[in-house]
Amino acid sequence: MSLRTTLSRWWHTPKIRSWTVTVVAGGAGFGLALLWGAWHRACLNNACPSVTSVGNYDPDQASKVYAADGRLITDLGGERRTVVPLAQISPAVIAAFLSVEDKRFYRHHGIDWIRVFGAAKGILLSGRISGGASTITMQLAGNLWPDIIVRRDRSPRRKIREAQVALELESQYSKDKILELYLNQIDLGNRAFGVEAAAQRYFGKSAHDLNVAEAAMLAALPKGPSLYNPRKERGRAIQRRNVVINLMRDNGVLSKEEGERWKAYPLVLSSRSDFSEVAPYFTEYVRQLMSARFGPEIYTSGLRIYTTLDLEVQQAAERSLEAQLQLIESGTVYGPYSHKSYAQYLQERADKDDAEPPSSSPYLQGMVVSLDPRTGFIRAMVGGRDFEDSKFNRAVQARRQPGSTFKPFVYSAALRAGHPLSEILVDEPLSVPNMGPNQEPWEPQNYDNQFRGPLTLRQALTMSNNIVTIRLGMEEVGEQAVIDEATRFGITTEIKPVPSIHIGSEVVQPLEMVAAYTTFANLGTRVMPTAILRVEDRQGNILWQPQPRTTIVMPRNQAWLLVDVLRDVIRSPYGSAYVGTTAQGLRVPAGGKTGTTDDGTDVWFIGFTPDLVTGVWMGLDKPERIKNVATGGILAAPAWTAMMRDIYDRRAMPTDPWPRPDSLVIAEIDKSTGELAWPYCPKELHFVESYIPGTEPKEYCHVHGLNPLGGSPLTGSTPSP
Repeated sequence: MSLRTTLSRWWHTPKIRSWTVTVVAGGAGFGLALLWGAWHRACLNNACPSVTSVGNYDPDQASKVYAADGRLITDLGGERRTVVPLAQISPAVIAAFLSVEDKRFYRHHGIDWIRVFGAAKGILLSGRISGGASTITMQLAGNLWPDIIVRRDRSPRRKIREAQVALELESQYSKDKILELYLNQIDLGNRAFGVEAAAQRYFGKSAHDLNVAEAAMLAALPKGPSLYNPRKERGRAIQRRNVVINLMRDNGVLSKEEGERWKAYPLVLSSRSDFSEVAPYFTEYVRQLMSARFGPEIYTSGLRIYTTLDLEVQQAAERSLEAQLQLIESGTVYGPYSHKSYAQYLQERADKDDAEPPSSSPYLQGMVVSLDPRTGFIRAMVGGRDFEDSKFNRAVQARRQPGSTFKPFVYSAALRAGHPLSEILVDEPLSVPNMGPNQEPWEPQNYDNQFRGPLTLRQALTMSNNIVTIRLGMEEVGEQAVIDEATRFGITTEIKPVPSIHIGSEVVQPLEMVAAYTTFANLGTRVMPTAILRVEDRQGNILWQPQPRTTIVMPRNQAWLLVDVLRDVIRSPYGSAYVGTTAQGLRVPAGGKTGTTDDGTDVWFIGFTPDLVTGVWMGLDKPERIKNVATGGILAAPAWTAMMRDIYDRRAMPTDPWPRPDSLVIAEIDKSTGELAWPYCPKELHFVESYIPGTEPKEYCHVHGLNPLGGSPLTGSTPSP
């Protein structure tokens, strides 16, 4: 007898049928009673959240940091999110999410009973609740109140709470509003919450502009944002995306042909989700500024922070600095290098997986700051070689000796006091008594340990002569006048009135030092550095818009004289930066100054063009001699030059913005005496110098030419006939 026949006879036995119906009905009733009790207990004592607050939906949003041209640099905050209305989301995105998450969304009232019965079947077969019964509304409930409806909790109570909150949501809000909330709230991996943030992170475009394949990729992520991360799990992500496309086809959203075409569509991700790896030191600097002004709300309030950063200038700075540092470490161009290289350090760290970064970098470090001299806008900031290894920002946190980059302040004080650039001082051995007991006299040297005799102030600054600069500061100007001048230039660190300050012995903040040189690019006006263009709230209201802050440091004619000398530093074969700048083919109008400390621990070059003031520093965090031959002109200036060439190869070459002021007077002098030249002076000693009126020489050269009465050198104001 067949099993079917046996069961038929068994079922048609009245007594058995009666008992079966009774047991099933009793079990169902008991189950419904348990469910009814659980339903009411699930939200006792306000255990379920009130849905009335959803109408004022205002989720945490990370603040966004933008470059000057509007490109996204990075986000500040835990959740990257941009809330957009449903109308600004591509229909393909909506269709994809509905197909994979809740295809009957517009036909149920918060609970999809067909899926519930499917889940009940899972309970009978496996003894646990599967996740397949959750509707979009139920998922929204869990996403909005994760502390109450804990997603990791797989108990019936959590499901019941989800269902109850879902019914409340559906009773008070439209389907479109619920879907809009869901699409703005959902976690899509890579710290992106909501479809707009995810579209920008993965595809570099708005959710409004996504095509079917891109929309399906986003809809594939909720099942496992890390598992299907398209940046890390490309193959698995494409498979899951194609599953979503198949569901869209099965639900009638796509035809069979359209589905096949979109499954063949390549996964094309944006080359970068943002530029956070390009300017990490600058971003951290901005974060600190914002935190000081707005407090913790910068991480949750969704501010839009528009900065001054020029991404092209920033990347040029990073490329040029790192290339030059590697060249120094290689020992191939600049001679042997005895310290640990950055590459060696990284290899050692890799060999020790649990090694913590040291408190200071053992490898050669560098810093670059680039400012727009007209506004003070920070166009580039490189605070070190590796932000992940060392977050110490050498542009703003370091205090280093500026070396000869400080010398223009000495010469500025001299010009202010009425000394002309043609004034002669003698480069010869100098001994300065030390004030302390039993201390040897200070006997400074020039870098090459040579003495050149009489030099004009112009020559001394151009070739960065130490002895003449010290004599000028000590004997002609005075330490306090130099300190006052440095203060005018914006230096705020303490400068002690000792003779060595004239050649940069006191420490400075690099950002301040670079900003001081905006005075030259602006012919007398210093501009304070600023990193922020404006800060807006989510609605676009401007909350903060700093204005450029300027200070007049010196008259325009005095500034032009210094600029003219600083241009000689680059364009004259005797200039301290000639080899590292003009000799490498730099053609943009520019001036600048090298800097080298006595023991070779710090090397600098601060240069200016019409639209950029840029400082480069190199050294070790724990000051040590970089190498045997270490000067700013040899090591730092080439990095500045490479950066300028990189930038100006891609922008129009500026015209000379520093015409000679009409208020200056000119005179042809003999460089060996600083006096007026006449025809008897050797031609190679003739030089046309500029003067602030009243400081020009009045007498003719007393060395060259013969007195027709006696053959001795002539003196006086009238040349021989």
